[in-house]
Amino acid sequence: MPQTVMVVDDSKTMRDMVTFTLTCAGYQVVQAGDGKEAVSKLSNGSKPSLVVTDLNMPEMDGIALIKEIRKMPALKFTPILMLTTESSDERKSEGKAAGATGWIVKPFNPEQFIKILKKVLPA
Repeated sequence: MPQTVMVVDDSKTMRDMVTFTLTCAGYQVVQAGDGKEAVSKLSNGSKPSLVVTDLNMPEMDGIALIKEIRKMPALKFTPILMLTTESSDERKSEGKAAGATGWIVKPFNPEQFIKILKKVLPA
């Protein structure tokens, strides 16, 4: 059974690009348009193997989303990757402190993206 990845980004175009990359690599994908929608789906039983989230989103940003996910016992150790245009050390530190597993700067290289996913995903 393929692993499921939740993709959270307020840009439908970006969600679709990431979804295309993941489905071509054999993953199932659940999409959310912002942190609030992601929390709602996760609270209603969605249990992805990995979450990929943008940082800057309306309603609830990526840092707040990570903090919410880390409070959920079933998802406490789920890998979370930030996929964002932000690249400052300060923002990366903020993400790491919140519980992010890794940080990928947009635009992403699909092959490199899948390599990183395979490194952080549980076998």
